[in-house]
Amino acid sequence: MSIQNVMVIGAGQMGSGIAQVCAMAGYNVLVNDLKEEFVLKGLASIEKNLQRQVDKQKLTADQKQEILSRLKPSADLQDAAGTDLVIEAAVENMAIKTDIFAKLDKITPETTILATNTSSLPITEIAAATNRPEKVIGMHFMNPVPVMKLVEIIRGLATADEVYQSIEDMTKTLNKIPVEVNDFPGFVSNRILMPMINEAIYTLYEGVAEKEAIDEVMKLGMNHPMGPLTLADFIGLDTCLYIMETLHEGFGDDKYRPCPLLRKYVKAGWLGRKTGRGFYSYEG
Repeated sequence: MSIQNVMVIGAGQMGSGIAQVCAMAGYNVLVNDLKEEFVLKGLASIEKNLQRQVDKQKLTADQKQEILSRLKPSADLQDAAGTDLVIEAAVENMAIKTDIFAKLDKITPETTILATNTSSLPITEIAAATNRPEKVIGMHFMNPVPVMKLVEIIRGLATADEVYQSIEDMTKTLNKIPVEVNDFPGFVSNRILMPMINEAIYTLYEGVAEKEAIDEVMKLGMNHPMGPLTLADFIGLDTCLYIMETLHEGFGDDKYRPCPLLRKYVKAGWLGRKTGRGFYSYEG
């Protein structure tokens, strides 16, 4: 299966990052979102990232322009009709994702591979919204996408071997390292990471230590680049809560029960860096 034309759905932090690495690897990329203003914001973010690379002399100005020339804005899902691969990076919500995949199934040629960047939701369930479950697969990129090397590639129950192989090969062209994972809630990355973050929040909630102390223990004692509470703020506390709820529901095991303090912060609108306040304050 030859992949040259890609659509990325969702122009937020993850989607724009995926679009950037695809364009850098030579693919023609449509950057799609619900509104043109969202798309233009995503493209501006990519331009800023590339300019940083030019300033560091890792790219030339001509290379930057060449990469940008491969990126095209789209505010209409119908534009997916000419694509070989669609990578969906919309909000982490099953109803929204299945709706998108059902529409894509009708819009795209039957040869088009439909991938989702979900961080925790079942690929098999998303694939069931289509009439081509064999061509649906998970491509879970890590944040920030241009920097992080890992991509978890998740097979659904019906994903065809040749589809898996195409996506593995394509991932390598992005200068990423693909790792095959089976379709379980949270896959590998978030099944291990999120309970650790949740336990760190419980440690704060129960008064075992202050937030700075918890983060220092994990940085200095476990050699983590950032502490779990800082990382939770970076990911977004609403995303952390949603993944913990997915794990809790998917496994039915109380070891995945979200900490009440995490719920309280999300209800307060303290979602981390993106809102200026989470476990730490980022205002100003």
